[in-house]
Amino acid sequence: MRLGLIADIHGNLVALDAVLAALAAARVDEVVCLGDVAALGPQPSEVISRLREIGCQTVLGNTDAWLLPDPQLPATPPTSTAVSELTRWCADQLSNADRRALSELPVELTLSLATTHLYCFHASPRSLDDVIAATTPDADLAAMLGERAAPLVAGGHTHIQLLRRWGEAFVLNPGSVGLPGVGPGDPRLPVNRDVHWAEFAIVDVSARGTSIDLRRLPLDLDRVLAAVVESGMPHRDWWAGLWGIGRGRGRSRPRPRF
Repeated sequence: MRLGLIADIHGNLVALDAVLAALAAARVDEVVCLGDVAALGPQPSEVISRLREIGCQTVLGNTDAWLLPDPQLPATPPTSTAVSELTRWCADQLSNADRRALSELPVELTLSLATTHLYCFHASPRSLDDVIAATTPDADLAAMLGERAAPLVAGGHTHIQLLRRWGEAFVLNPGSVGLPGVGPGDPRLPVNRDVHWAEFAIVDVSARGTSIDLRRLPLDLDRVLAAVVESGMPHRDWWAGLWGIGRGRGRSRPRPRF
């Protein structure tokens, strides 16, 4: 079983399509998304449609909950004007079918992969806003994951790739497809700089064993920016600055809480 794991697309169809093409070339059997599908990017409805086209199993993320008028689960609201206004704009782009698709997303999935199981969520099983970092103490990780953990555990939310041993399990974060240059703003997390790539992972499970491959795929930032301009989304310069577009590369970026 060869599985593609993606997360945190954030309405970036250019990045998503590039990653899906790479996963197709890698001959994955299935693609699973760990949440944060549509909010904050130029193509929220298009991303939802693409995931439905490919039959991608997806869990609910915190920014997905922002787009629902009456989310079943609470998520910490945006803390900046730019993120709040972008969220409202993205919500306005969604059709009723898009909203229904988001409202039907589960908060967790358990998948059978040949000889093992993979347990999927967005931030943690207990919260859409938890942060799992490389430095998270084992006791805190146990409190977040509880007794439902499988040999392979996968979440997103932080926009930082991670592969960590936890007891007999491996904890995996594939990183962000659509916004790897910004995330929850937690001081325990490193910061990706000069971002020009999309991130994802491939999990290969067979009788011979399990391999986990974290990947980065360079993006055509001109195409990304063209999609932003064409969309008419608000705060375009701010969003482009998260990629270093339109200003000096390597300068510090604003870090709102996602």
